[in-house]
Amino acid sequence: MSDPAPPSDGRETFAARFLSAEGRLGRRGFLVSALVLLAVAVVYDAVSSGALQWITGWLVWPLLVWIGACLLARRLHDRGHNGWIAAVILAAVVGVWPQPTGFLDFPLVLVLVWAAIELGLMVGEPGVNRYGPPPPRG
Repeated sequence: MSDPAPPSDGRETFAARFLSAEGRLGRRGFLVSALVLLAVAVVYDAVSSGALQWITGWLVWPLLVWIGACLLARRLHDRGHNGWIAAVILAAVVGVWPQPTGFLDFPLVLVLVWAAIELGLMVGEPGVNRYGPPPPRG
């Protein structure tokens, strides 16, 4: 099954942005998408509790982790890195969610600091790399 063609105006579809790990994602698009994903996770965690979270969490949390993996992999591709590094970053997020509590969380926080610098501050590789053409600007 192939991905649907992008709209003629160059914008990405929801499925292409959040459900596919193929291609590259620029810094601005990654930051906006990651903030939206984080806001959804925080709101879901705040409004659901007890049995509701236990029942719906089996669907919601895996979906949020999948979307996070896709966003991270595409941004890692833009930086020229293998998308599987996203698994390490997601393991760190899961390990310290909702907040770090002990000394053993320190290495996980270091991974997240590295990821924030690498993916949030550094520009992507110029030109075409092994993961495809650079993401469109704007």
